[in-house]
Order: sequence, then C-alpha cells, then structure tokens
Amino acid sequence: MNEAALHAIADQYRAAYVAHDPSLAPISMGIRFSENNVALPFPDGTWDTVAEEVGPPLTFVDTTAGTIGIFTAIRTLDVPGFLAIRLRVENGQITEAEHILSTKRNLSGPPTPIGPIEQFRHEPDLLEPVADDERMTRDALISVANGYWSTLENNDGEIRDTAFSADCTRFENGMAFPDVEKLFLLGRYRFNERVRDRDFMVIDESRGLVMSRAFIDHKGALDEYALTDGTVIPSIFREPHSWCVLELFKIKAHRITAIEATFIAVPYYMPTPWAPAARWAR
Repeated sequence: MNEAALHAIADQYRAAYVAHDPSLAPISMGIRFSENNVALPFPDGTWDTVAEEVGPPLTFVDTTAGTIGIFTAIRTLDVPGFLAIRLRVENGQITEAEHILSTKRNLSGPPTPIGPIEQFRHEPDLLEPVADDERMTRDALISVANGYWSTLENNDGEIRDTAFSADCTRFENGMAFPDVEKLFLLGRYRFNERVRDRDFMVIDESRGLVMSRAFIDHKGALDEYALTDGTVIPSIFREPHSWCVLELFKIKAHRITAIEATFIAVPYYMPTPWAPAARWAR
C-alpha cells in the first residue's frame, strides 16, 4: 500500500480504539493482538478502558513491509500513559496490532523514568524528510539501530557499530535524557546484561526512521561498577528485572540524531509473543 493509504488506516485505528468500536477500522477477523507483551483476544485490554487520546500522535509508515508505527499518549479512565503501537496491514486489513502502554503503575523497577503526558511534545525533526546526501538504505538503517542495542548491552564505554549526533537526546516515557553518546562513553549502563529478541518492524527510509522492539535484561548481580572516568557507582538494579521496549530512532548519514522510547517492566527474561525475533538477536 502507498503512504497515504497506510496513514489513513493508522488514523482509523486510533479513532476506533478511542471509540471502543473496532468496526471503525479495517481490522481482520483473524487479527493477532498483544498489549504489554501479552497475547490477548481482540479487542481486550485498554480497548475497553481507554478514555481519550492526548495528542498529537507521531505516525510513520513502512510501505515496503506494510507496517505502521504510532507514538502517542492516552488516559485509561483517569490514568495517564504513553502508548506505542505497531500495526501490520495486509490486503488493506490490519492483521497485527501491538501495544506497549507505560504508566506509573506498570513501570516499577527503580528508578522509573516517566513524564507528564500533557507537557510532552515529539521531537519535530522525527517526521522531517532526510536530505538526499544523508539518506540511507533500509539495511543500513537497521544496522545502525542494531548497533545502538549492541552498545547498550554490557555497556563498557565502547560505541559498537553505531554513532550519535552531538545533540542526540533520548526521550524515555516522555522524559528527556540528553548527552546520549557521553553517557555511553562513560559506560553508564553497565548493568544491562543483554539486549535480546531485537526486531526492526517499521522502516521509513525517506525520514530515516526505524521502530524496534527489544528486551533489556538486568541480572541484578552487579553491585558496584566503575565508569570509564574512574567513578564507582552502585547499580540501580538489585534483583533480576527486564524492560520491554518499543523504540524509535531517527538516523541521518549513519548517525542517530533522536530517540523516542516507550517501555514497561516485565518479568525477568519474559519472551515475546511475536517470536521468532529477527536475526539480530545476541
């Protein structure tokens, strides 16, 4: 399908979701659906509890794979949260829908980054087209995004098969974390034992966007560790713990320039209902 048709389907899905009415979108009778990494019958989960969308949403599409990515914010009854959605469209119908909804209630894990949905705004450059001299192939975009995960895994100060712009900021559940490269070079995230079940589901080559799913495991065995500048700090993870994340990368000329992530805590080493994961697993 073309870009306009996929965007129209994304809008229909969002409208149907908020209205609690699947008939408002072209949803396949055999749709596969998950929310917060659990396979559910459709419709279920927040399809029954969503009260409103707090926009504007960020929507992007992959015309090659027929996939759609959406990052937005909602309220379920009176509970605010950040929602990431991945859709697959086949023959004009939505055949897969994946939700990750991050709220203060379902994050747990110390400390918990999450910001107010009313104040959050998506990085404007995310949806801007990439200049011809900075544009990359589909495989090259995936490779740079996968390098990010490899750098995050057992982060010891080495940048592995990726690169960052000087002003790259990562937004985690609406909270801004600047100095992305600096913190990686310090080895700040040494407590990440592995980043597994990596997949790359929505690739927008014209805008340099990659939407990825991954699981970040913390064994909880690391007590203290030294940064590359010699500073010794305690690990914030004191027991086995995992994050499940849907993460969006903006990539230009082989450098990641912006990141937006929605993630939740899940049981340690929880598998994905969307297995088999891509070939990029550790």
